[in-house]
Amino acid sequence: MRRLLLPILFIVGLAQWSCTDRCTETRKYKRFTPVTISLAEIRQGVRTETAHALETPGKIYTKGNYLFINEQKKGLHIIDNSNPAAPKIVSFITIPGNGDMAVRGNILYADSYSDLVALDISNPLEVKEISRQKDVFQTGQFDGAWWSLNTTTGAIHDQKMQIVTETIQTNCENSNGSWWGGTFLAMDSRSAALQSSTVPSNSNAQGQAGSMARFALYDKYLYTVSQSDMQLFDIGIPSQPKASTKIRLGWGIETIFPYRDKLFIGSTTGMFIYDNSNPENPQHMSTFQHAMSCDPVVVTDNRAYVTLRSGTTCNRGLNQLDVIDITDLRTPRLLKSYPMQNPHGLGVDYPNLYLCEGTHGLKSLNIANDFDVKQLQHLKDMDAYDVIPLSNKTLLMIGKDGLYQFDVSNPSGLREISKIPVKRVEI
Repeated sequence: MRRLLLPILFIVGLAQWSCTDRCTETRKYKRFTPVTISLAEIRQGVRTETAHALETPGKIYTKGNYLFINEQKKGLHIIDNSNPAAPKIVSFITIPGNGDMAVRGNILYADSYSDLVALDISNPLEVKEISRQKDVFQTGQFDGAWWSLNTTTGAIHDQKMQIVTETIQTNCENSNGSWWGGTFLAMDSRSAALQSSTVPSNSNAQGQAGSMARFALYDKYLYTVSQSDMQLFDIGIPSQPKASTKIRLGWGIETIFPYRDKLFIGSTTGMFIYDNSNPENPQHMSTFQHAMSCDPVVVTDNRAYVTLRSGTTCNRGLNQLDVIDITDLRTPRLLKSYPMQNPHGLGVDYPNLYLCEGTHGLKSLNIANDFDVKQLQHLKDMDAYDVIPLSNKTLLMIGKDGLYQFDVSNPSGLREISKIPVKRVEI
């Protein structure tokens, strides 16, 4: 009886110790709060303000000596980059619900939630709205949170995302990194609910976007892609864009990359190739399918380069670079895949490719041999989202840390020219 009693007492004591022992744990997660914004308020919100610091930068665009950086959902920074060693933010255009942009001549096209807005940027210190196409975009996504248009109530249903840091008490043995009170930063989740100067005036000149763009220009059309459609706008009269052809693409559309008279569209399930020889009516040529992954694409000559990554709406996706032979555009063929860490945007300046690895930094690669792509350099102490290689051997890179510019004359030894850092906002 005594032998039986001792183990029982030991088990009871262990249970009591397990129940009373507590640890503290600091956790960061995304908190989504539903918000409703009236269309009337949104449509009165466009205005030019003095320069703002970068806080949550998104897409990047360049034209001439100017850079345009999206501040997610808020608008656009205009940066005078005539001296890449000392770029200067000159103004900020407030555009509610903005995520993408494109520029031709002195006209900048931007989304403002459900609307397409045309802006005269002749004077970057006094940008003016000149026309607006209403209710042309029905839904969208920002950093895992979805918004939708309700034409009945005349409102946008959106969500405000906050990064929350909390220190909580936990059972030491059960502190395994999972928590149902929010979404960890490690897991991108879909939401539960639905001096005065002038910009060059060449009316035919247009700018250059990164690989993450959803806007593209070709001929007299602006092409925009949503999660499921490609909407064309006739910009024959640049100041008065008019909604034109709309093409159903299927779900999971992410990016668009124009190359010569073709359109390359990245999605979570593959790359679509469209013949754009008739710019008013692009025709589907082929689809290169891949596993469920987030997918921007860039093209040079007869090669397409696609990055696949996990995260956001593709948590179980692959993390790799695909090299695709597009000699025959109707039968694209995978040549080889290269493992990566978490690749985002990319840019090609043959024979070199610059690839963003998100929180893992920036890589320069030599792609002269399809079957032996070589890593030349890996800059790790930075966040890299998207890049634009320029003809003057300057590389623009945007990430959560801010805007970087590199001299890439030596692809094996990228030299930082300048950086505009983000302003850290504590929540």
